Formats: sequence, C-alpha cells, structure tokens
Amino acid sequence: MPTLIPQPTRITAAGNKPKLIDEYIGRVNTKTSAASVAHMRSPQGWLEPGQTPEFDEFTIVLKGMLRVEHKAGTLDVNAGQAVVTHAGEWIRYSTPQDGGAEYIAVCLPAFSMETVHRDNSSESAVASQTEIRRLKGKVRWHGKLKKSRRS
Repeated sequence: MPTLIPQPTRITAAGNKPKLIDEYIGRVNTKTSAASVAHMRSPQGWLEPGQTPEFDEFTIVLKGMLRVEHKAGTLDVNAGQAVVTHAGEWIRYSTPQDGGAEYIAVCLPAFSMETVHRDNSSESAVASQTEIRRLKGKVRWHGKLKKSRRS
C-alpha cells in the first residue's frame, strides 16, 4: 500500500548563511536509509563546507543557480538543469548569484551526518591555502592597471 508523507521535516543546514532544508524522505522524516529526498532553498552568498560523501547525490535546480566545486573545477547548474555527484568525490555547494537557488536533492543511500564527511574548518583553510599556492604565478593580468590614489 502506498505511504502518504503528509509534510516534510525542517532540517538545520550547514553553511555560512541560513538555508532551508525540508526533508520529505530520509532518515529523519520517514526513517528511510535507502534514499533521501529534500527540497532546498538557499540565499545568495550561501556556502557550505566541502565534503566527501559516501552517497551519490542527484540534484535538480528549480530556480537560480547552484555552484558545485569539485577537484577538477567548477560547475554552474542553472534552473532546468541537473547534476549528479558521486560517492567518494570531494564537492562543495554554494549559491553565489542574486536570489540564491531552489533545488531538489536526492541522495542514495540517504544523507546522514555520519556519511557526509564534511571538511573541518582547519582542513578547509589548509585546502584554500594550498590552492592559492598552486595558482600563484599562474594568474596573468591582461589589461591596463589604474594608478591607486595611495601610490
């Protein structure tokens, strides 16, 4: 017999700004470990810690743009597009554009704090410094520089 899910459970989100997560199916709302389905709404400028989850995540963007950073670069996923991230790969989500983003995320198996493996703040800082060092000397300015008033 089908099971009606009358309403989602609001979940506290990680990140630098408040984000709304309404879990319809998953470990919290339905005690389901096989999959989770959540409706996400994140504001402009939201950024969460990087993560290396043990689950695949299938995301459909309904409004705005969701940025997905990964080891090889960045994907900007716009309304009407989808992205699949795979278990074991490092990713970081953000919504840098005006209006933020609204999207549906499906995780297989279900999302859990024990399997998301978020970067801790010191790891993130080290990763950022490593990336800065890697890029140092590779960035070239092509254009005219304006003289600063302080010069």
